[in-house]
Amino acid sequence: MENKGKLVVISGPSGTGKGTVIKKLLKLRPELVFSVSATTRAPRPGETHGAEYLFIAKDKFEEMIKNEEFLEHAGYVGEYYGTPLGPIKECIASGITIILDIEVQGAKQVMAKMPEALTIFIAAPNMEELEKRLRGRGTDSEEKLLLRLERARQELKEKEHYDYTVINDNSSRAAEEILGIIDRKD
Repeated sequence: MENKGKLVVISGPSGTGKGTVIKKLLKLRPELVFSVSATTRAPRPGETHGAEYLFIAKDKFEEMIKNEEFLEHAGYVGEYYGTPLGPIKECIASGITIILDIEVQGAKQVMAKMPEALTIFIAAPNMEELEKRLRGRGTDSEEKLLLRLERARQELKEKEHYDYTVINDNSSRAAEEILGIIDRKD
């Protein structure tokens, strides 16, 4: 058990700034590794296969589910998202701390399969700020945006299942808070 890495699960509603906070975490602590999730959704402008996500066709994703190649997977707003299991196992065995950015359904699967994972829920300061952030993206239709807001209300009810909750009122401060949490668990 010497030099065993950690699995850090970060989740929260869409629009809470998880991606921005995680980028700051990785900049502050370059030895941390980000787990690249797989998804069937189309890339957003500026996203690259293998960097932000592994963009996979639905039929291939479903085949990977059948072959149990995911630590977790879930459907979200009509698309699949999942965490490939191989890289997680490799990092932990090598003593590397790996960060997962996953939604609540997936986090519950990870908590069940790997209860030793450190779980952190990121929330926006309030629902008004969350809606402002989602609208500011300009990537969703009104219908999809309303679905995201309703999903966020449901996900906020799940935060008590996490080890920690961090309010993202400032991404640099939130990143520092998360690093403090990771260090406390050493």
